[in-house]
Amino acid sequence: MLNRAWLIHLVAAIVVIAGFVTPTLAEDFTPEQRKKIEAIVQDYIMNNPALVRDALTKLERQREEAEVAQRAKVITDQASVLFNSTRQAEVGNPDGDVVIVEFFDYNCGYCRRALNDLVKLLDTDKKLRVVLKEFPVLGQKSVEAAQVSIAVQMQAPDKYMEFHTRMLTAKGQSDKNKALRVAEEMGLDMNRLAKDMASPEVSKTIEEVYTLANGLGLTGTPSYVVGDEAVFGAVGFAQLQKKISDFRNCGSTTC
Repeated sequence: MLNRAWLIHLVAAIVVIAGFVTPTLAEDFTPEQRKKIEAIVQDYIMNNPALVRDALTKLERQREEAEVAQRAKVITDQASVLFNSTRQAEVGNPDGDVVIVEFFDYNCGYCRRALNDLVKLLDTDKKLRVVLKEFPVLGQKSVEAAQVSIAVQMQAPDKYMEFHTRMLTAKGQSDKNKALRVAEEMGLDMNRLAKDMASPEVSKTIEEVYTLANGLGLTGTPSYVVGDEAVFGAVGFAQLQKKISDFRNCGSTTC
């Protein structure tokens, strides 16, 4: 049986959504009238359970639509920071007609797998610009690896993709020591790297990404932004390619 208190709240939501009674009007009923109404509605729902399913489905759809609209607004409002921040790494065509933004963590197993999707996109689409955002969400070691990565970008942006690829393809957990070892193997200036890592710019870069991710409702990696849509998870090459193609052709990720 349905819990009575839960049922009352659900019925109130259904009634309000259906437009039968406003919340203010419902409060005007006497306790006796409310009991009678609850009994009638409870009996109706028990005999027509599909009503509950349909109401919950509608509520969920409205919630999802509101979230999509909110994310689209954030993408529009924060477009300059999202797509053209001075605190980001870029690969691909700098004058590309479509931009895809990836939020990643070096300790994310799905990000490791998604690297192949990114490489394939870059190989097959010469008009694509890719923005990479450091989004360390898997603990302090991820933060430390991101700090080194940002310093690499500050020193040698032309070598960033090599560093990024090495980090995501190397075995074991990523941390400060591993990131520094990769940077040293690449021949970077380690003294300058240490200086850059201690600069406020590194913490400001991570803070900027966290603020963007919070506004977009991102909680995990990899996450992407294509056009005006946020895409969650390692959805694969084919799906990303289709969204890019659709946005290029009709200005929307779903033509």
